[in-house]
Amino acid sequence: MALFTVNQVDKAFYRERLQDFLPEKILDVHTHVYLPDPDEYNSGRTVSWPSLVANANPIDDLDETARLMFPGKTYVPLMFGMPSEGGDMAKGNAYVSACSASRGYPALMLVRPDMTAAEVESGILEGGFSGIKVYLNLAPQYIPVNEIRIFDFLPHSHLEVCDRHGLTVMLHIPRPKRLRDPLNIAQLLEIENTYKNLHLIVAHVGRAYTQKDVGDAFEQLKDTRNMIFDFSANTNAWVFEQLIRAVGSSRIVFGSDLPITRMRMRRIERNGIYVNLVPRGLYGDVSDDPNMDELDPPESDQLTFFLYEEIEAMRQAALKTGLGQSDIERIFWSNAAHIFGLK
Repeated sequence: MALFTVNQVDKAFYRERLQDFLPEKILDVHTHVYLPDPDEYNSGRTVSWPSLVANANPIDDLDETARLMFPGKTYVPLMFGMPSEGGDMAKGNAYVSACSASRGYPALMLVRPDMTAAEVESGILEGGFSGIKVYLNLAPQYIPVNEIRIFDFLPHSHLEVCDRHGLTVMLHIPRPKRLRDPLNIAQLLEIENTYKNLHLIVAHVGRAYTQKDVGDAFEQLKDTRNMIFDFSANTNAWVFEQLIRAVGSSRIVFGSDLPITRMRMRRIERNGIYVNLVPRGLYGDVSDDPNMDELDPPESDQLTFFLYEEIEAMRQAALKTGLGQSDIERIFWSNAAHIFGLK
């Protein structure tokens, strides 16, 4: 049995909009590879809807997803575990490390902020990791979720390790104002100006999922040199257009956020927040989630994958900003391939 169904709507969407737009080789810098963990939980610091898609994503499932969703393309993922609270992080990192060794895919190590620099360094070197993945829900529990700062879960000692070895840091920024938050911008610039040898990837375009999430962030960040943005799990073509105009194609990389973006959906903006429209009943009861809503046939029958909607939004932004084939190749392959030593 197939991992999931690719229907005629999906095939037509890919063939008519994405197949010729995408380069022959794709490097996806944002994928989660993990096994079921009975001890994980969500304390409410992050949205819960991503867990509706898959409670596990072993390496074979990721490879099968790539085969189904990117026919005719060469696909390489950058992998890391699922940064859930309460889970066995060491076990998850060991699994990702083993997958990286067996497949030849690059990988990042999940880290907790209370780990010492020596623990981070030895874990990276012994596990063959290319850097670290940090997440806001791992910040100390006494900090209210809306007050979490970047350095509460990405301490300077960890940044120093990555800077010393020229490694990558994948950062999901915190705070309700997302990319436009002044403290987030100040701390992003502090990292930029202090640690010039590491590669900082700001995930999800700084969680700017709606126009109001941007503010004047791109004006303040446009002159940075080392900061890189992935557009994983984001479908806002307007945000992508502003990003391209600010930093060009050389500091944007493709990320999917698989397996979450296997979700069948379309994203809209409602009352200043993003809302995922999904087929009624497909993901259970979502009535209490402000970021979820449901559609009925025939409208729901036309929904395709979250991942396809994300790439289509980048295609629209590329058209608006006049990007050429070489720019697209950089975004979907060369920029990240250079960082991770791939050809």
